[in-house]
Amino acid sequence: MNTSLIEFQSATLGYGRNVVLRDLSFRIHQGDYIGLVGPNGAGKTTIVRTILGTLKPITGTVRIVSVDGRPVRFGYVPQRDTIDYVLPYTAREVVTMGRYRNIGLFRLPGKSDREIVDDSLKHVEAVDFADIPFKDLSGGQKQRALIARALAAHPEVLILDEPTNGMDLSSRLSILGLIKHLHEERHLTVIMVSHLLDDVANHVKRIAIVQEGFFLVGDVGEVLTGANLSALYEMPVEVAQVKGNTIILAGGQHGIL
Repeated sequence: MNTSLIEFQSATLGYGRNVVLRDLSFRIHQGDYIGLVGPNGAGKTTIVRTILGTLKPITGTVRIVSVDGRPVRFGYVPQRDTIDYVLPYTAREVVTMGRYRNIGLFRLPGKSDREIVDDSLKHVEAVDFADIPFKDLSGGQKQRALIARALAAHPEVLILDEPTNGMDLSSRLSILGLIKHLHEERHLTVIMVSHLLDDVANHVKRIAIVQEGFFLVGDVGEVLTGANLSALYEMPVEVAQVKGNTIILAGGQHGIL
């Protein structure tokens, strides 16, 4: 039996009187690898903020409880563009920020904290550029450093916001492979936010399509159908399998979703 870590019950989400999503009811189970997919501005970030507790539902409930009843530990990987590149932090110092909640206010990292930081850097293959200023790293290196920062918090749930946005194909595949590896090796529950259907379709186990007036969640094969995507994007969409990979064909052209 799957254990629910996160449960939305008839939850309406938004900001003040501005409703973004209405009447959401779904669960995220321990060990899930789920993708939140939809156009920019559809409400994906609103769902993430609600899960992280920075946004309360307007109506309904959102229940977040770990297996043993303790608060769930989250590791959050923001979009790279939200990091202030002017600050002169090295990649290692960025990863150390993931320990701040455990270290406590006005305390310096101890030996165990430094060991956890080193271990996190190793897990994402970032040791070679650990002491290079974060602002000087490539897009893929920055993403690995941010993932290592999230891992340093020893999370149960890893949330990644557009982790492959703006990357070339090689870097995208490398980061997606890393996320899959962490999910399998560390048994992490993973929530990946993306507007790139191709990235999500071939890596996650479950998927939620998010759009104003449209929300559908389930196994990838059940959700990613031509009928569902045609209704979402209001254009003809086909879903095909090529050598075991899911290919999205929209408007007669591959790769525009």
